[in-house]
Amino acid sequence: QVQVVESGGGLVQAGGSLRLSCTASGLSFEDYAMGWFRQAPGKEREGVSCISRSGGSAYVADSVEGRFAISKDNAKNTLYLQMNSLKPEDTAMYYCAAGSHEYNYWGQGTQVTVSN
Repeated sequence: QVQVVESGGGLVQAGGSLRLSCTASGLSFEDYAMGWFRQAPGKEREGVSCISRSGGSAYVADSVEGRFAISKDNAKNTLYLQMNSLKPEDTAMYYCAAGSHEYNYWGQGTQVTVSN
C-alpha cells in the first residue's frame, strides 16, 4: 500500500523560509514524476511545482517563480520544496503527489501559514 507523507510546514513571518519534504512508502520516486500543490481556504487547488522522474526538468508556477525551488533525491526517496521570501498569500495546505500520466498518489498535506 502506498503512503505519501509531507512534513516541514509551520508558521513563519513574511519574508521567511520553509523547506517542505515528502517521503513515500510503497513506491520508488525514480519511477514517478512528482509535484507540489496547494489549496487555500475557499480557493481551488493549484499546482505549485513539479519535477520529472529523473529530476532533470522542473516547472514552477509564475506565482512562486524565483522564490520556490523543487528538488528530488531519488536515492532517499524524498521530494523537497524550498520556499523563500514567503508571502501571506502563500498560506495554504501543501500537498505532495506522485504519478505517471496523472497524479495517482497524494499525501494528507502540511499546513503553511505566513503572517504579516
